Amino acid sequence: MTLSPPAPLVASRTQARVIRDRLAPAFAGNPVVGWVGPLLITAFAGYLRFHNLSYPSSKIFDEVYYAHDAHSLLTHGVELNNTDNGPGYVVHPPLGKWMIAFGEWIFGDNSLGWRFSAAVVGTLAVLIVARTARRMTRSTLLGCVAGLLFSLDGLEFVQSRTSMLDIFLMFWIVAAFACLILDRDQVRARLAAWSAARIRAADTTGGGASSAEQPHIGVRWWFIATMFCLGAACATKWDGVYLLPAFGVLASVWTMGARRAAGLPRPALTTAVRDVPGLFATTILVPLATYLISWTGWFVNTGKYAWDRDWANNRPGWAWVPAWIRNPIRGLWHYHAEALNFHLHLDSYHSYRSNAWTWLFETRPVLYYAEYPKAPNQGCHAAAGCAQMIYDMGTPAIWWASIPVMLFMAYLVLRRDWRGSALLVPFVCLYVPWLFTFHRTMFYFYALPLLPFICIALAVAIGYVLGPADATPARRLVGATVAGSYVLIVVLLFFYFLPILTGKTIPFVEWQHKMWFNSWSESNGS
Repeated sequence: MTLSPPAPLVASRTQARVIRDRLAPAFAGNPVVGWVGPLLITAFAGYLRFHNLSYPSSKIFDEVYYAHDAHSLLTHGVELNNTDNGPGYVVHPPLGKWMIAFGEWIFGDNSLGWRFSAAVVGTLAVLIVARTARRMTRSTLLGCVAGLLFSLDGLEFVQSRTSMLDIFLMFWIVAAFACLILDRDQVRARLAAWSAARIRAADTTGGGASSAEQPHIGVRWWFIATMFCLGAACATKWDGVYLLPAFGVLASVWTMGARRAAGLPRPALTTAVRDVPGLFATTILVPLATYLISWTGWFVNTGKYAWDRDWANNRPGWAWVPAWIRNPIRGLWHYHAEALNFHLHLDSYHSYRSNAWTWLFETRPVLYYAEYPKAPNQGCHAAAGCAQMIYDMGTPAIWWASIPVMLFMAYLVLRRDWRGSALLVPFVCLYVPWLFTFHRTMFYFYALPLLPFICIALAVAIGYVLGPADATPARRLVGATVAGSYVLIVVLLFFYFLPILTGKTIPFVEWQHKMWFNSWSESNGS
C-alpha cells in the first residue's frame, strides 16, 4: 500500500494570491491623494482651532485649575496649591498637565500658552481620524469624510481651544486605536508574506508545506505603541484603563482570524499559545511603565511640595523592600487611594452637570464663558444688548446620529464585518461605565473620547449608503445624494453654532434663537 504525502498547506500560486488578498487587501486610491486629502482637512481644522486662540484672555471654566497646575509642574515639577507655597491635592495624573505646560513653556503663562497644546493635539486628532478611517474603509473619500465630520464637531472644537484634560485623553485614545488598526494590518501582512514564501519554497523543492508548520508573527511594534498610548491616556485621566483589556482582546481575536484566513490549522489554540501571552504581558507592562514615568516629577520631589510623597516615611510595613523604593511607592499608592475615594464620592451640585444617559442626546451643553456687552461696547450694535458666549456643545447632527450608527455597527458585527466590533467595543467600554454612575457629578464633555469612534462609524455607514462600486448609476446617485446631504447638514450646523462656540459678539436675540431647548440655556438645569 502506498501512503500519500501530506497535502500542502498552499497548493498553488493562485491560492497564495487569494490568501494574500484576503489578509492584506490592496489600498484603494492613490497614496499621495490619501495623504493630501486628510492633510488639507487637518489644515482647515487647524485654522479653525488656532484662529484667535488667545480669546478670552482670562481663564474659563476649569482652566483655573489645569493652567495653574501646568505652570506649577513647569516651575516645580509637581502641582502646588493656590498660593504656591505647598503641595496641591489633585485627583488626576500629571501627563495632560505636562502637555499644557509645554505651551506655557513656549508662550508663557498666558491664554495662548494655556491653550496651545490643546489646539495642537485637537488638530492632530483630525489627521489620525481621517487616516485611520481611510485604512479601515480602504477609501480616501470616506477617510476624508470621517476627518471632516470630526473637525466640525463643536465639542471637539471647543475642547481644542480650552486647557482642560479631556482633549488630551481623547488624543491618546484615538492614537492608540490607530496603532491597533496598524497592528492588525501588520499581522495580516506578515502572514501573507509567510504564505508567499512557503509557495516559493514549495516551487523550488517540488514539495509542499507541512500543515503542522506555524509561523511566528514576530515583535508587534504597533501593539506596543498601542499600549504606550493607552498608558499615556491613563496618565491623563483614568478613563483610559477601560480600553486596556478591550484592545488586548480585539488584538487576540483579530490575530486568530488572520491565522484562520491564512489557512493555518488550529488558529484559536495557536493564538492562545503563541500570541496571547505576549499580548497580555504587553498590555500590563507597557502601560504601567508609561504611567509611572509620567509621575517622575512627583518621585524626585521630596520635601514639602509633592503631596503624599513622604507619607510612608516612618510608617511600618514592607520592611523587606529598601526604603528608597518602599516609601515613594507606598506614598503613591496612598495618594491614588485618596484620589479614587474622591472620584467615587464626588456629588457636589453644579448647574451644568448632566447624567451620562443624556450625553448622546446633547441635552445639557456646558457654558464656559458669558459676557453681555451693551451698545456701543465690544462691537455690540443691538439696542437690546448682545451676548458673548462659549458653549461646550457638540454638533447635533453628529451626536444625534450616534445611537443609530452604533446600532448599525452592532448589525455589522452580526454580518462579520470586523469594523463593527472595532468601533463598537471601545465605544461601549468608554460609555457604559458612566451609565451606571448615578450620583457622581458629571459633565457632557466627558463624552469626548466617544467622538472618534462615532465619526469613523458614520464614515463606514456612509460607505454602505453610497453602495458598492458596481451598483447601478441610479443606486449610486441616491446614495451620494443622501450621504452628501448629511455631510452638508453637519457643515451648516457647525457654522450656525460657531458664534456661541467662540464667544463672538452677537445680538442677544440671536443667542436666544440658537438655544433650541430650555435645558441648553437654563442656569439651574440638570
